[in-house]
Amino acid sequence: MEPLNPIMSRRSLFQAAGLGWLSGMGDLLAIQGERKPARHLILLWLEGAPSQLETFDPHAGAAIAYGSTDIATSAPGIRIGSGLVHTAEIMDQVTLVRSTMSREGDHERAVYNMKTGYRSNPSLVHPAIGSVFCHEFPGSPVEIPTHISILPNKWAARGGFLGGAFDAFQLGDPKNPLPDMRGRVEVTREDRRLAGLSVVEAAFAQGRDGLEKRTLHHGTLQRARRMMTSEQLTAFDVMSEPAAVRAAYGDSPFGRGCLAARRLIEAGVPCVEVTLSGWDTHVNNHELQAGRIALLDPAFAALIKELKERDLLDRTVVFCGGEFGRTPKLNPVEGRDHWPHGFSVALAGGAFRRGHVLGETDPSGESKEPANPVHVQDLHATIQTALGIDPTYEIMTPVGRPLAWSDGRVIGEMLGG
Repeated sequence: MEPLNPIMSRRSLFQAAGLGWLSGMGDLLAIQGERKPARHLILLWLEGAPSQLETFDPHAGAAIAYGSTDIATSAPGIRIGSGLVHTAEIMDQVTLVRSTMSREGDHERAVYNMKTGYRSNPSLVHPAIGSVFCHEFPGSPVEIPTHISILPNKWAARGGFLGGAFDAFQLGDPKNPLPDMRGRVEVTREDRRLAGLSVVEAAFAQGRDGLEKRTLHHGTLQRARRMMTSEQLTAFDVMSEPAAVRAAYGDSPFGRGCLAARRLIEAGVPCVEVTLSGWDTHVNNHELQAGRIALLDPAFAALIKELKERDLLDRTVVFCGGEFGRTPKLNPVEGRDHWPHGFSVALAGGAFRRGHVLGETDPSGESKEPANPVHVQDLHATIQTALGIDPTYEIMTPVGRPLAWSDGRVIGEMLGG
């Protein structure tokens, strides 16, 4: 699919010359050091908003911890929640942003904000970052979908104004076979049916110029046919992995989703999103967060370890986080409420620094202004840069106005280590 903006930018010229990874980078190549921009993106989406105080920003011993403890990690000086035992082993590969700032405290609006980098606007639906990535680097050789969402909820990544072709392909627990991948009749009969369908479609298209471009019917049908017969479908088959590998990720749908993400990235898929729901702990925070952490911990750690062992980590950006954080103070039913004023995300791979922490929150829990704040749009601009996307590039939207991929600033401190 061609970019909506007909004007050829510097990025487009580089791509036409086969040097797309240089596009729009300018002096930021020096920030990244010797690492080239990543070619894959994995989003571990923690739906419902994890508590930073029980995960990546513990304040053990402070009143706001309410008894939560921390542990040392493989990164000197970095301590994380005591439930993240396996994750502690790979923290020397991670950049922690403990000062993420959002202006949205409602789940739906905050998810939109975190996934697109923009606040919700009734006149325009913005594309998710994975959709932007797939749009900017088309022509993937894979025959399976290039943008995949595993275990999605109702707010899976969407293509927005880029169109439905950039929506994420959605699937459930990877232990189950993909549905509708086999024809209901033998191949020869199916071929005859399709031949008959092509005659009907050709007759219908007469006098209706441009109909196919508007509906994408023919292209979608052809891609579906290629996928149904592709050997790359085996990338979804996590149950073919050795038992020890599956056990390392954890015996859970999320663990299998992370394993599938590694397999899909290895097969060449550009973007995979894996969702772990259940973090909205307005009551009984400590117990409910601990249950989610027990699922996240082995899967996140195993994913980073395997990407590194398979020489994929430098070519893959991994994002782990949710839509906002939880309040420093417990409410009367021992829950933590919504807190967009300084929460944590973890980033690994690509050009991101290893074993680094950015930002600091108030250990008293009184201040809503963390040190070194990183706004949601800044995260997007920085991740886009790590993926070789020029965040300042403007595309013409359906409402007739140019829009940059991001209106944030690139945080150079997060890159180049």
